[in-house]
Amino acid sequence: MSHQKAFSLNGKVAVVTGGASGIGLAITQRFVESGAEVRVLDINREAAEAAVGAIGGGQTRVYGCDVTLQEEVRGAFEKIWRESRIDILVNNAGISHIGNIEQTREKDFEKVMRVNVTGFYNCMFACIPHMKANGGGVILNMASIAGSAGLADRFAYSTSKGAVISMTFSVARDYLAHNIRCNCISPARVHTPFVDGYLREHYPGREKEMFEKLSRTQPIGRMARPEEVASLALYLCSDEASFITGTDYPIDGGFMNLHG
Repeated sequence: MSHQKAFSLNGKVAVVTGGASGIGLAITQRFVESGAEVRVLDINREAAEAAVGAIGGGQTRVYGCDVTLQEEVRGAFEKIWRESRIDILVNNAGISHIGNIEQTREKDFEKVMRVNVTGFYNCMFACIPHMKANGGGVILNMASIAGSAGLADRFAYSTSKGAVISMTFSVARDYLAHNIRCNCISPARVHTPFVDGYLREHYPGREKEMFEKLSRTQPIGRMARPEEVASLALYLCSDEASFITGTDYPIDGGFMNLHG
């Protein structure tokens, strides 16, 4: 294969959930640059349309969708199928929560699980029959090192991301014969608008100090950039990764293996 064509998504249609900001927006932009037609599913359609419009994706369309509601998800996927097919699904829409088990109220725990677990399930449940009928596809789930490492004060979030990793392995095994690959990415801290908002809310006046402290959590000495996660996503969703399935890929600045 020519290196000029490596990692091309020309002719591919990709669905990216939560594609309006942070990692999701970076993935949307990278996929568009690599030739894909991207369908963004986001609960805030107006914000998603503004964000996607700014990246200039002529073949990019936005669908308002709450991934926790299976009927909304099925409706959005049916609209996409009427216009095209789906080659790639990136389950990215998610929320975080801070607190240990005693600090996690039932409604908070259920909300995190609804978005981060049920939301991923709903999208795969809707998409896999279509991929089977069309000869295969690629599913990429956004997990986290929190799903496989004990992070302090992240009980609900860690639980949800552990479930994402398990779902990934299960789907990869069950759909090998249908040419559907399924992997997940587990980032450490990524510098997104969420991080900036968290620091403003919890450490007013100490944002710079706390940002540097959080950055040093990664042995490499900084947070990841959304574009770096997007580059790994592009690889795993491209034909160059056709031999990879059922794998959890850490992108963590050495956190899992070099920490301490």
